[in-house]
Amino acid sequence: MPEGHTIHRAARDHRRILAKCKLEVQSPQGRFSRGASILSGQLCLTVEAFGKHLVYRFGNKLALHIHLGLFGRIRKHKLPLQEPRGAVRVRLIGETHAVDINGPTICQVLDVKGITTLINKIGPDVLRSDSNPELAFEKITKSNAPIGHLIMDQSVMAGIGNIYRSEVLWRQSVHPETPGREISRQTFNQIWNDAKALLTIGVKQNAIITVDDAQPSKTRYKERVNIFAKKQCPSCKSEIRRFDIRGRRAFVCDICQRI
Repeated sequence: MPEGHTIHRAARDHRRILAKCKLEVQSPQGRFSRGASILSGQLCLTVEAFGKHLVYRFGNKLALHIHLGLFGRIRKHKLPLQEPRGAVRVRLIGETHAVDINGPTICQVLDVKGITTLINKIGPDVLRSDSNPELAFEKITKSNAPIGHLIMDQSVMAGIGNIYRSEVLWRQSVHPETPGREISRQTFNQIWNDAKALLTIGVKQNAIITVDDAQPSKTRYKERVNIFAKKQCPSCKSEIRRFDIRGRRAFVCDICQRI
């Protein structure tokens, strides 16, 4: 599943090519034909990211809500139009570019009430300037759940996914199995600020880079990480332990991240 930096990068790029344009909206696959007909011809006002959710706001007070889920994918290309690649659920056509979205978990039209309901369900997003970290801290400090689960719970703290979870907690020497109620305000601030800094780098580089002063890898997978899917801790050289948190894989150095 794409992490928050990918969605914010898409929102930034799509604002540049689609905002202030009347869009033609299609559903080459056919599964979004009704929604496409409602939005087609409307002025796209802006494109926003809320955690892992993309929201395209239109002039008729409606919005297109996209959540890619595990298998969704976004492609953009310059006009003229290209043949759809795979099962394109929705195609957004502006003046210079088109955006194709394949296989999203959620692809729906929302009215004003629906947009408000969606936003209220999402926790503070580390990449949004209007986020209130206090709301996340309040939920964390009242919970017995492990911090490794809480910072990936999008209703608590939005934008962090599996890789950033392991990397941020390692960088801040926090064991992922530490109960939320044991996280101090200082430690929370360090987690929040580091996540914000790393995801900001991710937006800029279009890759997850958590190694200080590193550049994207030149391999197919551009990520540069410290412990995620690694065998050895780069700091103490001890073995990295892999385990599950609520069905998702996590990584920890039990030496550097004592509970």
